[in-house]
Parts: sequence; structure tokens; C-alpha cells
Amino acid sequence: MARETTYLELSQEGGGAHKFYEVTVDGTDVSVRYGRIGADGQLQNSSFPTIEKARPAAAKKVGEKVRKGYAPAVRGQRTARAVSRREVTSAPSTARAVAPVLWRFRTGASAFGIHVDEDRCWVGNQAGDVYTLSHGGEVLARYSLPDGVKCLVADEFWIYAGCDDGTVYDLSSKVPFGAYDIAADVDIFWLDIREGVLTVSDRNGGLTVIDHEDEFQWSRKSAGSNGWMVRADGDAVYHGHSSGVTAYAQDGSGELWHAPTKGQVLFGWQEDHAVYAGTSRYTVERIAKATGAVEATYRCDGSVYSCATSPDGRHVFAGDSSSSVYCFDADGRRLWKLGTGSGSALSMQYLDERLYLVTTDGSLVCVDASEAAIAAAQQGSVPTAMDVKSAAALPVFTPAASAAAVATVTVAPAGGVVVECVQQGGRTRVQVVSGGFEPSWNVQFPRGIREAGARYVVDGLHPAPGGFYRVRGEIRRLV
Repeated sequence: MARETTYLELSQEGGGAHKFYEVTVDGTDVSVRYGRIGADGQLQNSSFPTIEKARPAAAKKVGEKVRKGYAPAVRGQRTARAVSRREVTSAPSTARAVAPVLWRFRTGASAFGIHVDEDRCWVGNQAGDVYTLSHGGEVLARYSLPDGVKCLVADEFWIYAGCDDGTVYDLSSKVPFGAYDIAADVDIFWLDIREGVLTVSDRNGGLTVIDHEDEFQWSRKSAGSNGWMVRADGDAVYHGHSSGVTAYAQDGSGELWHAPTKGQVLFGWQEDHAVYAGTSRYTVERIAKATGAVEATYRCDGSVYSCATSPDGRHVFAGDSSSSVYCFDADGRRLWKLGTGSGSALSMQYLDERLYLVTTDGSLVCVDASEAAIAAAQQGSVPTAMDVKSAAALPVFTPAASAAAVATVTVAPAGGVVVECVQQGGRTRVQVVSGGFEPSWNVQFPRGIREAGARYVVDGLHPAPGGFYRVRGEIRRLV
């Protein structure tokens, strides 16, 4: 029997979807390829005892996608979503001394994504690799995502990776899941997330806000372009772009203030009462969240690619385009400048007297930022940096994009919470089946594995402001 292929696409310019789904029947073999339009996608193969069983199985898969809004299309007529790689230069440092690097992990590709918490360090690079390491430099886990990682963001327990394919992946459990799809006409530059609400800044200087159900909430277009900064708190969203920093009300009801900066904003950081904007004109500017007033300026010797602060705001750190890293006191006095030894820092974070950098050469670098270590470094005495190696046997976790890729159980384990996918109008929602929870609340759940009628067991549910639950721990299908 002849080989038969059915090719479908779902492309909703205002709603985020930009995907294809292709089913091929070749005798008793059925292959399914799916992913973002313009990409190779992922491939799944199945074999059946007879052709009579293979063809209905393929038809069922096609029918499920058609009911979700997919339609027949011609491959190649739509182009892949727009992706802007950050064009950066990195000159040798002009600092007289090198920072006291404790360890260095080379990921193999330029890296923007970083998150450091009490337990682990996370790094994501332009090859789509995300690694977690201990604070001592041991590689603990590796995730392989379909496209380059723009940034890593944390929302309490949950860790998310925003990728060039327009998907934001939840990395909080062993298997990553696609949590949000960003509209194909949004060229992602940076992300932030708070209480399940995702904020996206883009190439055109726009903001897009998406809720926990992956549904569009509001958008704004700033007076500038190249939105490399977005930070959110309970009161506002702070958007840095080529014309400065603009604050909007959290609910999108209006602009609160606009603060012009001395150059294009290239990176942003926030603390409780202030946001920090690193600019192309060699400065970090501290801006009051309440008023938009510039409270302090921290002057570097090159364009500022990244910045961070100590938790109390006592120290402000910056990384420039010439592979140098700086420390200032709160009032703007420069305390030190040192070379990174690993290119320019594209993102950074400070924790417990250590400064963590991800750099243009793809390294995650751990710097001893204690006063004693810095004083010794300024005199030319630095430790021998440990060169961290990734274990060859380390498992690689890839996204579960369909229900078939999820582990199954026949009985819910003790303490597990059962949830069910329920069809409501044109959307599939997820609600709690187990007792002890509010039955009217929806559950934030990976969209790629939702199937009407399917039940899953999760380790736990966490209530979120706004009246919904967030999944904690592993997800297993109940069969």
C-alpha cells in the first residue's frame, strides 16, 4: 500500500499557536512529527500488527488535532517565527587583575540564562542546553530543549526556560513541559513571571502579558524598541527598552511613569523598592519603583550587558562589553573592577558572597565576591579555578510534548493528587478530582499533554492568587 501523509497546521497570530502536526502511514508503521512551524520538530514512531489497525490509529490522531483547531496545510508556505539572536561583542578586559574564580563550567555555546537559588545553579545556552550544578560546581542534571534559551526565570518553586521556538518550558520536575506558547508575531527578547502570569518583552519594544491558562491578557507598545528588560512585582511591570524604563500597572490599566535613561537599556534587575537598568552608555541606573526617579548612577567603562545586587542593595554589580565585572556601593562609588577571564557577562546573580556569571563564551562562572578574596585578587593572588566537567553518563531530559511521553501508573500513590482533563467549550481545562481542594478552580497544567477525559496523578497542588492551582512535583498518567 502507498505511503500516505497528512500535514496539519495551527497558526493563530493573536493567540500564540504556530505549530504543525504530520502523520505518515507506511504499511503497518505510523510516524508522527510535530513542533513549531519552520522547525524540524520531534518524531514518534509506532508499529501495528496489521495495516487495518495502523490506518484507524493514524486517523484517530489526525481527528484529535482537527478537533483542536488544526487544519490541512502545505508545508513551507508559512515561515518560522522571527528569532533575533542578541548581537554582542566582547573585548578583552582592561582591568589590572582577574576576578577570584572558584570554578568554571563551559556549556559549549553562548549563554544568557541564569538562575541561582539556595540549592542549585541553573544555566541555559543558545544551543538549547540547560544544566543544573551544585554550588560546589558538580553537574547535577541536563535538559535538552528544542531551541536556544533566551532566559531562565523563577517563580517561587517553579523554574521556566524561555526559548527561541516561542515556548516557555517548565523545568520544575524531572521531565520538562511546555507551559506557555508565545504568539508567532512576538520576537521574544526577555521574560519574567510572577504567580503564574508571564510577561514578554520583544524586539519592537512591546509587552505581552499571558495568564496561567496561556491566555492573552494585555499588551502595550512602548516609545522605544529592543525590550531587553522586563521585571514584575505585585504593583507593576517595569519595561526597559531603547528609550528608557516604563512602568505599567500590573493589571495593564495604564502607564505609571517613564524614566529616560542615558542609553538603550540592555539588562534589568529589581529589588523591593528599585529597578536597576544597565545601559549602552556605560551606566547602571537605579530607579525608584514608586516615582520613576533616578536615585543613583553607577559608571562603568563599557556598555553594561548585565547587572545584579546583593539582597540588601548594599552592593551593585555590573558586567560590561569588555569582559570586566564591577562592584559599587549603594551610592555609586566604584569599589573594584576585575576581568572575568571568560568573556563578557550576559547575565549575573549574587548569592552568599558569590557572584555567578554566564558569559559570551558559554561559561557559568562562580566568583568569590567576599571582601578578603577581592582584596587578594587586586594584589594578584587568585585561586586556581576548577574546570568543571559534565559527567558522560548524565541523563538528558527532553520535553514531554504528548501524553504518550508521560510515565504511567495504574494506582494513585499515597499522597498523590488526581486531576482530570475536562472539555469546556473549545478548550480543555484541568480540574481536581481528589478531595480536599476547591473543585471549581482550574489547574495550571502542560497544554501539550491535555486530552479530554485523561486523568493524571501529581505529587501536590499549590494554591495561587487568582484562584487556581499550580502543580508541584512529578506528573504521571493514570491508566
